[in-house]
Amino acid sequence: MKQKLNALAPLMLSLTRIMAGLIFMAHGTQKLLNFPAAESAPAMFSLSWIAGLIELVCGALIAVGFLTRAAAFLSSGLMAFAYFLAHAPRDFFPVNNGGDAAILYCFFFLFLVCYGPGPLSLDRILGRDR
Repeated sequence: MKQKLNALAPLMLSLTRIMAGLIFMAHGTQKLLNFPAAESAPAMFSLSWIAGLIELVCGALIAVGFLTRAAAFLSSGLMAFAYFLAHAPRDFFPVNNGGDAAILYCFFFLFLVCYGPGPLSLDRILGRDR
């Protein structure tokens, strides 16, 4: 059983990367394209707008697995910045301050920086990440 699960690990890494990238990208589409509809849109070139641009572009890159390590590095930093700027001042505990997703994104993207995109990625197909 353990051998079968170990054999599936690279595929699951790719699937998890794809889903994380798509969900991260959705945060950007909401901020920049108002899809799905949001109560308000951030002002152009504000910190929130720039965050949305990074979420949209890097989320797409992470989802398809292209320039994965660079996109994940930038995204990880963005999520650390977002946590300490927006969430931590509200409360010490992430479950109370709403920052648990930012922490998970931060550390998952940092994992991708170190581990790479997995086999189902443009980086792997193009021979950029072996």
